[in-house]
Amino acid sequence: MESHINDIVDWILTLSPLSIYAIFTLVSYLENVVPPIPGDLLVVFGGYLAAEEIVGFTTLLLITSLASVVGFMNMYAVGFYFGDKIEKEGKNFWLMRFVDQGYFIRGKRWMHRWGQGVILANRFLAGTRSVISVTAGLTKTNIYSTIVSSSISSLLWNGILLWLGWLVYENWMVIGHYLNLYGWSVLLIIITGVGGKLLYNRYFGKPPKKNR
Repeated sequence: MESHINDIVDWILTLSPLSIYAIFTLVSYLENVVPPIPGDLLVVFGGYLAAEEIVGFTTLLLITSLASVVGFMNMYAVGFYFGDKIEKEGKNFWLMRFVDQGYFIRGKRWMHRWGQGVILANRFLAGTRSVISVTAGLTKTNIYSTIVSSSISSLLWNGILLWLGWLVYENWMVIGHYLNLYGWSVLLIIITGVGGKLLYNRYFGKPPKKNR
C-alpha cells in the first residue's frame, strides 16, 4: 500500500497546481462514496505541498471541504430516495452488498439519539462516514442543517490534516501511521460503547411491562 502511495505522490509532484487541485477535489469527493480510498492521507500530503508553496493552503482547504460535503450529500440522497427499499429489502438491496446491515442499524440509533451531532462528528469517525451520510438521508434529517453540519465537520477535519502535513513537512507520511491507529481506536470505542449499552440494557434494563 505504501509503495502505491509513494508512486501516486511522485506522479502528483510532476503536475501543475491546477491539476493537483483537480485531483484533490476528485479524491475528496470519492472518499465519501468509496471509503477504501485513502483521502485523509492525501489531504495531509496537501499540507506538505502548501508548505512547499506548490499549492495554496486556504484554496486546498476550501476545495477538499467542498468536495467532501458534495460527496456526503450525494450519499445522503441515496439514503433519502432509497431508504424505503433499504428498510424493506435489507441485505437484498444492492447497497447492502457493500456495507454490513449492522452499521445502518447502529447509525439509525445514533441519528435518533444525537441527530446533527453525529453529522458534526462524521469526519472524525473514521470508517463510518458513508454509513452516517446514507443514514442521515434514510432518517430524513433536515437538509439545510445537514449541509451546515457536514461543512463544519469537513472544514475542521481537513484543516487539522492540512496543518499537520504543513507542520511535519517532509515527514508527512508519519501522520498516516497515526491516522490508521486513530481510525482503529475510533471503531473500537464505537463497538465497545454500543456493545456495552446493549449488554447493559439486556441484563440491567427495565423488564418489559406485562399486558394485563
